[in-house]
Amino acid sequence: MPRIRSVATVPALDRRTLLAAGGAVSLSAGIGLALRPQSPAHGAPAAQAPVADSVAHAGEGVAAAAQKAPAAFVPYTRGTTLTSVATPRSGSSGYRRLGTGPGWKRVLRDELAAAKTGRADRRTTLAAFVQFTDLHLTDVQHPMRVEYLRSGKRNAWRPQEALTVAGAVSLVERVNSLRGAPVTGSSLHFVMTTGDNTDNNSKTELEWFLKVMSGGRVSPNSGDPRHYEGVQASGLKTYWQPDSALRDADKQAGFPHLQGFLDAAVRELRSPGLKLPWYSTVGNHDALPLGVYGSRGDSYLTDFAVGGKKLMSLDPATSNAILASIKYARSPKGAEFHDMLRAHARQMRSVTPDERRAPFTPAEYLRAHLDPAHTGPGPIGHGYSSANLAAGTQYYTFRIADDVIGVSLDTTDPGGHFEGSVGTTQLRWLERTLRENEDSYVVVFSHHTSKTMRNTQPDPARPAERRHGGAEVVALLGSFGNTLAWVNGHTHENEIIPHAAPGNRSFWEISTASHVDFPQLARVIELVDNKDGTLSLFTTLIESAAPHTTDFSDLTQTGLAALYRELSFNAPESRTDLAGRSRDRNTELVLKKGSTTRR
Repeated sequence: MPRIRSVATVPALDRRTLLAAGGAVSLSAGIGLALRPQSPAHGAPAAQAPVADSVAHAGEGVAAAAQKAPAAFVPYTRGTTLTSVATPRSGSSGYRRLGTGPGWKRVLRDELAAAKTGRADRRTTLAAFVQFTDLHLTDVQHPMRVEYLRSGKRNAWRPQEALTVAGAVSLVERVNSLRGAPVTGSSLHFVMTTGDNTDNNSKTELEWFLKVMSGGRVSPNSGDPRHYEGVQASGLKTYWQPDSALRDADKQAGFPHLQGFLDAAVRELRSPGLKLPWYSTVGNHDALPLGVYGSRGDSYLTDFAVGGKKLMSLDPATSNAILASIKYARSPKGAEFHDMLRAHARQMRSVTPDERRAPFTPAEYLRAHLDPAHTGPGPIGHGYSSANLAAGTQYYTFRIADDVIGVSLDTTDPGGHFEGSVGTTQLRWLERTLRENEDSYVVVFSHHTSKTMRNTQPDPARPAERRHGGAEVVALLGSFGNTLAWVNGHTHENEIIPHAAPGNRSFWEISTASHVDFPQLARVIELVDNKDGTLSLFTTLIESAAPHTTDFSDLTQTGLAALYRELSFNAPESRTDLAGRSRDRNTELVLKKGSTTRR
C-alpha cells in the first residue's frame, strides 16, 4: 500500500507558510486576499485572521498533526465514470431513454514526461479536489432570456433549462457521497467552481447558486409565485410544452407529455450544501447581461430585466442577425439588442414584474459571497475577501496544501463578448504570484480556456489598459517551473492540452464539460508526487447522483434531476462531442518536476 500524506495537514512554518500566515503583502496588493494557513479545526483554509493569530494557529496544528499517524487510504471509484456512465438504451433517432452503461477507462498521457514503472508504490498525495464548471443556474422566466433565438438556431434554447437547480443539487449530493479520491483514496480537499455559475447575471440566479453550494431551501421561481410564466406555457410550438397536449416541435421529435412538470420545476427544493470547503471563480455569464454585453449599469436593460414584458417569439431572419451580432461582437455593448427589443415591443407578452431579477454588479457578486448566510463549510467569501471588494477585483490566491497554492483568475472582459482576456494589472499580479511562490506548486483556475481568450475589448473602467489573450497567459505560466495545471471551463467540452516549455517548465491545461449540456459532468483532480522526478495529475469525471434511468411519473427532486440529464441528451441539435475523446476524460497526466529558476 503506498504511503499517502493527507492534504488536511497544516503547513509547516517554512518560508511559504510564513508568506501564507503573514499575508504576503506583495501578493495581496491590489487583490487583498493573500495565502492563508489551514485551520486546525477542520483542515480547511481559515477565515481571514490577524497575522499573529494565523501563525499561532498554524503552530498548534503542526504540533497536533505530529502526534497522529498518517491515515491509510484506499481508492474510491464508486459514483465515478470509471464504474458507469449514462448511456442511451436503444434506438438511434427520436427521443432516446437513458440507462447505465460501462464506465470510461483511465488513459495515460505521457506527452510531457515518461511514466516510470513502480510509481504507484512510491507516490504521495499533494492534494485532491473537485471542479464544477458552467452550472448555468437559470431563471427561465426572466424577461432578458433569449429563447426566441431558437427560431434561427434550434439549440439556442434547451428543453432542460427549467431543471438546472435540481440538477446542481444532485451534483452536490454526488460530491457529498464520495468517501475519498478515486486513485489515491485521499480525502477531498475542496470544490472549485470555474464560472458561469449563473446564466444571465440575475440576482435570482445568484441567490440560488449560493444556496445550492452552501445549503438551504431554494425556490427556482420568479415573477408570480403561484405559477410558471415562461415560454414552456406559452402555447408556442417553437418550445416543448410539457404540460400541454399541443404537438409542439419537440413532441414531434418524441419528447413526452408530462402533466405537472412546470409546477414541479418551480417548486421549492432543498440543497444539503457541500460538505467540503468551496471556492468560486467568475465567468462571463456571471459578469455580463446574457453573458455577452458590456452594458453594466445600462438603465434600459435593468428596467427590462425587472419589468413586466417578455419577448417570446421572433422571426428567423432577425434571430439570425442577433446571433451573428453576438458571435462576431458587432455590438459588444448591446446597441443592436436594444434596437431589436424596442422594435418588437408590441409582440411582447405581459409577465409579473420582479425586482429580484435585477442584474448584479461585481461588488454585489462579492458581497453575496461574503455574506455569512452563504458561508456553509467555508471559507468566508469562498476565496474572495473584503480587500477584493475595496479594490474592485475578482482574482485571488489561496493555500491548497502545504506545498500547493491555487490562483483564481478573472478572465471576463467587461467590454463585452463571451470570449475573455485579462488586463495588464492582473497579468503582472499573476507574474508576481508565480515568482514569489516558486517553492510551491501552483494550480491556476479560470473560466475561459487559452483558446477562448481572444477578446481584447477595452475595459470601460480602464480604457487605457491593454488586454491580454490566452497565448500570453500560456507563455507566462510556461516561464516558471512551478505551474502544474490550468483548470478551466467555458467551452462545455472535455479537453486536456499539454503545454510544453523548455527547461521542465511544462504544464497541463484541463478543460471540463458543463453541467447544463449533456453529458453533465464535473471532475475530480488528484495531484501526486511519484518520487522519481515526476508528478502525476489524475483526472476522473463524475455525474450527478440522480439515477440514469428516468420515470416520467416521478416529479420529485431526484426524479427531476434524472430528467434534467435525459432531456439534455435529447436536446435538438445539441452537440454530441462534448464528452471529448477518451484522452480528455479519465486520465493520468505525467509531468516532470520543473525547475524553480525562472528563464
